[in-house]
Amino acid sequence: MSGAVVWLRDDLRLADNPALRAALDLGGPVTVLYVLDEESEGIRPFGAAAKWWLHGSLASLDAELRHRGSALVLRRGPAAEVVDAVVAEADADAVFWNRRYGKVEREIDAGIKASLKDRDIEAHSAAANLLWEPWTVLTGQGTAFKVFTPFWNAVQAMPEPRQPLPQPGAVPAPPAGVRSDALDDWGFLPTQPDWAGGMRDAWEPGEHGAHDRLERFIDEALADYDQRDEPAQASTSSLSPHLRWGEISPYQVWHRLHGQLEPEQRRMVPAFLRQLAWREFNWNEYFHCDDIARVNVRREFDAFPWRDVSDAELDRWRAGTTGVDLVDAGMRELWHTGAMHNRVRLATASFLVKNMLVDWRIGEQWFWDTLVDADAANNAANWQWVAGSGFDAAPYFRVFNPDRQLERFDPHREYVRQWVPADEDRPEPMVDLKASRQRALAAYEEMRRT
Repeated sequence: MSGAVVWLRDDLRLADNPALRAALDLGGPVTVLYVLDEESEGIRPFGAAAKWWLHGSLASLDAELRHRGSALVLRRGPAAEVVDAVVAEADADAVFWNRRYGKVEREIDAGIKASLKDRDIEAHSAAANLLWEPWTVLTGQGTAFKVFTPFWNAVQAMPEPRQPLPQPGAVPAPPAGVRSDALDDWGFLPTQPDWAGGMRDAWEPGEHGAHDRLERFIDEALADYDQRDEPAQASTSSLSPHLRWGEISPYQVWHRLHGQLEPEQRRMVPAFLRQLAWREFNWNEYFHCDDIARVNVRREFDAFPWRDVSDAELDRWRAGTTGVDLVDAGMRELWHTGAMHNRVRLATASFLVKNMLVDWRIGEQWFWDTLVDADAANNAANWQWVAGSGFDAAPYFRVFNPDRQLERFDPHREYVRQWVPADEDRPEPMVDLKASRQRALAAYEEMRRT
């Protein structure tokens, strides 16, 4: 019996994986394939922190497959060439994958699907990583929603998301002729220096780690989710990297939060699901806009007069030595753990874009390289939100004063002291917050007159 290839991308899980389930239902050999594609035109290579996470996630997935009698096949190169080669090696007559939503990725997938079908090889894609695919959520005029609240209202009126698929038992092994790269040969782990110690302490990449994180959130933090803006409180889910890599699906999260919960936990479910919907909204923006990591969604921002800043100034922001406590704490948390509390992300991004008047794309690239949860939609969309240039963006005059944010959300300085020791010899703030805010507003008015 000819077999099937399952091509995994941002769906590194066995449970609730429609592509894998469809391949298993055929009953023949199954080749579970991951392609590291850094060569296809338009594909953005992963950042360093993302590669660290991906190494752990792939290793975990391979272990789960081996436990079920199979193994993960790893290959590197342009996806179209690699998929063709693996299909030939596996003598497969069907290929399955779960859909991607960026323009470049969709074009690659469409080309591969057409090529396979020309050779009478079945090619099927499925919905797996979004609750509501972008073309299913449109305004009454058939256009994309550009404001979150109407989007949220629209999806709440839609049918309930499907139930998650169960985890498979045995998985047939790939044919003997299918070769695989060694994961260690990809060089994803830092060695000299080894800067990943804090990330190893903070995270467990993989499907097991994702579900453990969800259950701990429900047991320990969900009831206190109304304190989620306070970075010293452990009241956020920390699911974002697991969702980013597809180690857990939004369907699994959605239905678990509609399952057995205590009354105080259930009270906070709507607030959490609303945040989950922001992820969907950002992917909706990514689907409908060209390259949101490089192009202003609101094109009038093409005329914004950004400052040319020195490397020394940027390095102070990157290293957390700006002299502004909340900003420095956030940037140090990012460097140590590969993540940052969302409220602090807003403050650090606003400081760069508005107080330092630095192009948001420079900050987006730094987060792309240092965040374990950086994905093509959320990272860019959130930077454009702060800059005022994206969908449903914050008004430009909304500047997150980091000192006021500290007073409001970390009044006892618990979070700041975790990352900025009280006895540290602190530099003077590199900008005056009031004067730099006025400079930013003047620059915005200059743009509007252009």
